[in-house]
Amino acid sequence: MLEKELKHFEDIKPELLKSHSGKFALIHGEELVGTFDSADNAYSEGVKRFGKDPFLVKRISETEEVYRNQALQLGLMHARI
Repeated sequence: MLEKELKHFEDIKPELLKSHSGKFALIHGEELVGTFDSADNAYSEGVKRFGKDPFLVKRISETEEVYRNQALQLGLMHARI
C-alpha cells in the first residue's frame, strides 16, 4: 500500500527540497496535494479530502527519519505480526 505515493514523493523530492524543506508533503495517488508546516495539519487535510482512501504524509528532508512509537516500546499497545 502507498507504493504509488512513495514513488511520486521520490520523483518530486529534489524539487520539494528546494523550497519546502522541513515541511510535510500530502500526496494522494500521483498528486502532490500540498505542503504543510506540521504533520498534523497535513493529516487533517488528508482526512478531510480523502476520508478512508489511502494518502501519504511525509516530511520533506534530505535524510530519512526513523519513527519510534513510544507506546509500543513501553508495552502500552501491541502489534500483531
